[in-house]
Order: sequence, then C-alpha cells, then structure tokens
Amino acid sequence: MRRPVRAAEALLVAALLIASAACGSRLPESDFERRGTAPATPGGAPVRVGIITSATSPVGGAAFTGPRDGAKAYFDRLNARGGLQGRRVEVRTCDDGGSGVGNNDCVRDLVEQDEVVALVATASLDYAGASRVSRARVPDIGGQPIGPAYDTYPHLYGIYGSLAPRSGKPGWDGKLYGGTEVYRYFKREQGARTAAVVSYNQAASAAYARLVTRGLRAEGYQVVTEQVDFALPNFRAAAADMKEQGADLVFDALDAHGNAQLCEAMDDVGAEVTAKVTHVQNWTSAVGDDYKDAPRCRNALWATGSSRNYEDTGHPAVREFRAAMDAVDAGKGKALSQWQLEGWAAAMWFTDAATSCLRGGGDVTRACVDEFMNRNEPYSARGLLLPVTFEARAEPPGSRRTCVSVARWRDGRGWVTQGGDMTDNCFDVPQLAYQP
Repeated sequence: MRRPVRAAEALLVAALLIASAACGSRLPESDFERRGTAPATPGGAPVRVGIITSATSPVGGAAFTGPRDGAKAYFDRLNARGGLQGRRVEVRTCDDGGSGVGNNDCVRDLVEQDEVVALVATASLDYAGASRVSRARVPDIGGQPIGPAYDTYPHLYGIYGSLAPRSGKPGWDGKLYGGTEVYRYFKREQGARTAAVVSYNQAASAAYARLVTRGLRAEGYQVVTEQVDFALPNFRAAAADMKEQGADLVFDALDAHGNAQLCEAMDDVGAEVTAKVTHVQNWTSAVGDDYKDAPRCRNALWATGSSRNYEDTGHPAVREFRAAMDAVDAGKGKALSQWQLEGWAAAMWFTDAATSCLRGGGDVTRACVDEFMNRNEPYSARGLLLPVTFEARAEPPGSRRTCVSVARWRDGRGWVTQGGDMTDNCFDVPQLAYQP
C-alpha cells in the first residue's frame, strides 16, 4: 500500500493541471509508427510490449517521461544481450497528450490493434483507458499511481503494490489508505516537532494539504498551515510566518514552479528548516538548476519514496541502471531521475515474468505474465524497490509496518541516502483513509 503523501500528491498535480488544460490529443512517437497485428509467438518472433506516457502533457515535456526512458533503457540493454532466450523485446510507445481521450486512443492502438503482451511503466496524467486494459486482461506492470486506477482494477500492477480488492471501485468502498511513516521518520530521526504545510487557495491543493495536516497531527506534530493565492501567491509572507512560528519541516501542496518560488522566499527571509520535504517525482539531478536561486533551501531538500536512491552506486542493480542510462545519454547531460530507475525496475519485472513463461518451452502470453504478477510473493527488482505485494485484502488494515527510502540533496554530491538502507527505515504506523 502506498503512502498518501505519494498517491494524493499525484492526484493533486492532476487536478491542478487538468482544470486549465485543453483536451489534447494522442501524438504517436517514432517507435509507435511501425505497426503490426501479430502477437508474439514461439520461434524467435519479437515479444511486443507497450508504454503509455503523458509526454506532451500540460505539465511539460519532461514531467512524465522518466518511467518510459528507464524502461526503454532496460529493454535496449536486454536486447543487446540476446533478449528473451533469443527473442527481441519490441517496444511500442504512445504519448497520450495528458488527456483521457488520448489515453483511450493509446489503449486502443496498443492493446487492441498492436496486441501487446503487456503494458510497462505507464505514466499517464489521466488513465481513462484503465478499465479497457483490465477488461482485455492485459497486465499493466509497474505503472505510476498518478490516479486511483492501480487500486481499482484487476490486471493492473502499480510500481508500489496494492492491498486493495481491485474489484472495480477504488480501494475499499471508494477510500484509499496510506501510512504516516514519512512523518514518523522525521520525528524519530531528525527530532522534528513543528511542521508547516503550504497550499494554494484552490480545491485540490487545499484538500491535499488537509490530508498532510491530518497525518502530521496523528504523529503528534504542531502544524502551521499557510495558504497562498493561486493566481498571485505571496510566498514571502508565508515564509516569514513559518520562520516566526519555528517550523522544523515544510510540506507543500504546490506545483513545481510554486515549490521553487517558496524556496526562494524562504531564503530571502532567512527561514531555515531541518527539511523541505518533496516527493519522488522531484527526485532528479535537475535540482541544482530548478532551485538555482535558493541555495540554502535547496540544500535542505529531502525526498522520500519506495525505491533505492539512483545515486547508490555501491549497489550492483543501481550500477547497472546507471551504466545503461549513461550509454543512452552519451554525454548529453540529460537529468537522471528516480522515476527513470522505477521505469527500469518495471521493465525488469516484466522480463522476469516473461522469462518464467518461457521455461519448459512455454510462450509469453498475457495470461502467463498475469499469473506471474498475481503471485502472492513480494517483488523487489533485485533490491531496487521496497518489496511490492498485491494481496486483495477484504478489509483495510488499521496499521501496518511500512518502510521508506530517504535522500537529501547536497550541492556537489547530489542526492545522499539518509538513515541507512531503505529496508531498515521501517515503522509500525496507522493507516489513514482518504478519498481519491
């Protein structure tokens, strides 16, 4: 089960942007121009997979492409090493434009026309075609839970797992649950006691801020709430008040641009905090540029997630990922991101499923891949992910032991892992309900 700080923040991003976005349209990518209708068959035929990404979404060109890029790098490396028992993995990608209409078009083209065996590393702002994927019994492996689809439909397997029944309704009777482990971590490891939560005076932003506030209070924090105008935000006033009230931590319900402005305001007024906490989508090497005008706040940025820090090159699976991404980059200086690593892990997950299907002379089919995914066994992608499970519990848990991966940005070093190995940062925490 994923934390509310991840799932709800993604929903916040979607709500903030969909309100101002045009419907958009599906734009095929170069990989998608080669069409065919034959599914993978024995005898050396390619094994076809699809990747749906909101590459041209209202968020911008790089916001959702990390999982796709990581997955493609994995499949490129796999094919260079001989593929799946000599069979090449053929990747068909589709840009849904960040709209529900475009997403349905991508599902139709990949699932129904191209007959992909599986979808991998989906990252869609509006996953409107999720029910069609589920009805077709196509396994969707390692997608990003930007909406509630991965806690709603069978045959969809999000990168962070799910305990929900996934019987057609989100979570349990329309409610999702998540833990307070992030807040517990900063309380135990950093001695934080006062937290500020900054939001816009906009419905989705305010709702997410209320959720964060609730989790913080459940962990015993004194909470300072700051709300700024969506159109003309006065971040300086919010930063000054946070400083006055002695906030140790800062959480926010803002977009990326607002985050950078808030950090600049914090530097301007001298508001120093233990941590300005961000989420996995902002866990990238572009922090130095994105926060170039806020050096103090930049070096107080912490990120939390459920995957191993892409900077942890002492780990063999991370080294392999980094070597592949370096080969793809070829000196261009493109930013690395945690979402790329998670896309890489999603492709590995599919590969392990497909390999199991080929044992004993079998074939890679949708049903066989789905059977592998639906095992009641945790999956960690060689240690890149905290163990992922899909349990379909009839009732939501009241509490749960949950682990968290934590890193801090340091100029000259990038993201530095905190608190030891992520498998050791574990807490028994309450599970709080929220509406998706």
